[in-house]
Parts: sequence; structure tokens; C-alpha cells
Amino acid sequence: MRARRVAGSIAVALIALTTSSEAAVPDGAETCPTLYLDGAAPVLTNAKLATRTLPLCFDAYAVLHSGVSRTPLYAAEHLTRASVAAARRVDREDAFHDEDRVPSDERARIEDYVRSGYDRGHMAPAGDMPSAKAQAQSFSLANIVPQNRAFNRGLWSAIEESVRRLASQRGDLYVVTGPVFEGDSVEAIKGRVLVPTQIFKAVYDPKRGEAGAYLASNRADGTWRAVSLRTLNTVAGIDVFPTLPERVKADIMDLPEPREFSRGEPGETHRTDDWQSWLKSELFRALRRALRDALRSLF
Repeated sequence: MRARRVAGSIAVALIALTTSSEAAVPDGAETCPTLYLDGAAPVLTNAKLATRTLPLCFDAYAVLHSGVSRTPLYAAEHLTRASVAAARRVDREDAFHDEDRVPSDERARIEDYVRSGYDRGHMAPAGDMPSAKAQAQSFSLANIVPQNRAFNRGLWSAIEESVRRLASQRGDLYVVTGPVFEGDSVEAIKGRVLVPTQIFKAVYDPKRGEAGAYLASNRADGTWRAVSLRTLNTVAGIDVFPTLPERVKADIMDLPEPREFSRGEPGETHRTDDWQSWLKSELFRALRRALRDALRSLF
């Protein structure tokens, strides 16, 4: 694993992430009001995080990118029953790429992740994307953080799918996902891209007025806990849904227990005359996943 504790120039960058108080949002910064609750982007309540940040809009998600960590600080999405259903019809095609809108010295590069020992972990998941174009956009490295492989493919994948299921059941969810960097020093892959110690996924149901967040450790043996948005703000320094009343931020909604799901909907059965085609489809997907995982282990 070519990750090491932060030292030298990265240590300086980390200090900037935690001590500088000046925001550096360029003139004409992108805004994506339809992806945010009430059109209001998450607010960095710890102003020290705002150094060298850049808001970026995509078709189905928005990020605030940090030139210090070379990762997003958050990714925001608006999931609906229709968007989740559309996403399930899009086959995954991995196409990770550098983000050209980010200055070259502030962005992650494909080679940073090669043989790093970490997965390129989506903040706005590819599985949430309702079109092939949106899915291709989700592979921008501006939407990626280094994730422990076992965690990414296990617990975190289950959290992502549980939120999609919840969106299908409830019909409408706002979701904000992001990394947490804790401690005096954190790991950095290739001395450039900071590795989160924890990752969060915050959820708000506008119909029921309920909110809460998953908070999970970025480790192979990582566990998760449900926290309020108020607690998340304390931990991550981000008010993910700034327009919500404090009473909503103080409560924790009943979040579904993360578990693995099949691609079909809960309780879905397959007609006998479709069984063979369904089996072929599932075998094909399994082979594609195995090939993809094999290639990831090499690169």
C-alpha cells in the first residue's frame, strides 16, 4: 500500500484545511439549486474547511471540491422513486477520469489511485445515476475519495443501497454524502490525496420532516452509527441541510439497517417464462463484476 502518514507539503496542506479561515470560492462559481433542499447548498460551519474549495454541478449531483484534500467535501443529490427506478436500468460502466474543471495542482489524478491499496469510492454513487450520461459523470475524481476496499464493497455499498430502497419507498429524499478527516495526521495516497477517517451519508425526508445520518469508519472492520444532523455538524463541520429547523436537526430518523440487496425490488418475483433470461442476465452481471474487481486489484 503506497499510503503514508501526512508529512512535508501534505502536512502543510492539512494544517491549511484545519486552521485557515479564508474561503476561496471563485467568481462565477457553479450553483445547482434543484439538487439542494430549498435550493440551499450545505454550509461549511467550520470556515477553516473552505480554503481552496470549488463548487461543481453535474446532471444528477453537485459537489464542493477541496483543493487541499483533493477530494469532495460533500456530494448532494435529490433522489426520487422515479430516479432510482431509472438508475436500476442503467448498466454500470466504470470510466474514472480526472476533473478538468479543477486546477491541475488541486485535483486528484488517476495515477494517484493506481496500486494505492484503496478503492476509488464514490460519494454520489454510480448506482444512483438515472442515465448513462449521469453515471459517466459520477466517475469524475471530483466525486471520489480513497475508501478501504472491504468497507467500500461491503458496509458502505449496503448503506448506499439501503438509501436507494428508502427513496423508492418514501418517494422523495435529499441526500448529502461526504468524508471526515480526523486527528492530527491522516494518511495520504501518493502523498497527495487525503484518506478519510470516516464517511457520512445524511438523509432528509421532506414528506415526513425526518432527518438523520449514517456515520461509518473507513476501515475494513468499520462500523456505523446513526447520528443527528446536529451531531454530524459537530463531527464534520458541515450543516448539510441549512434550512431545516433545529428541532429536526436534533432528532434522528429511523434509518434502515444496511444490508446487501439483489438488484430487483423488495418482494419482486420473476415469471417462470422469464426465468432463463433473468438467470442469463444475472450470470452476465456477476461475470462483469468479477472482471471489474480483478482489474481493480491489478490497477
